[in-house]
Amino acid sequence: MDALDSEILGVLQEDARISFRDLGVRVGLSANAAADRVRRMRREGVIRGFTTLVDPAASGTREGLLVFIDITLRQDTTNEEFEDAVRRLPGITEVVHVTGAHDYLVRARAADAAALDSLLRRLKGEAGVAQSNTRLALRSAR
Repeated sequence: MDALDSEILGVLQEDARISFRDLGVRVGLSANAAADRVRRMRREGVIRGFTTLVDPAASGTREGLLVFIDITLRQDTTNEEFEDAVRRLPGITEVVHVTGAHDYLVRARAADAAALDSLLRRLKGEAGVAQSNTRLALRSAR
């Protein structure tokens, strides 16, 4: 990775659908050179994928609750066991192993309070969670 690759990544983080021609113009390369760099970064795992962020209100889908759950594992639960278990649970969109007072930060969506209660019970019953602290997102600034 060099400074130009970093600049390309910055542009792609703003607009992952930008054409290679426009990307090249933004970073001072030809369309083919920009495309080659993006393909190389994908091949090397620098770029792991592209994501579409959907505005639930604009798309007509029911948003439900967005929650962030701080997780502390039971002493007898390994990280691998927890990570395997949460892959099978509905609504979990991201699981991050973190430093600090908790072991993991989980991002999840639940249709309503009852669905969130069910998810929390399953985390404790099936994923080896000793303690959780749940925060509800009120709105997103982005």
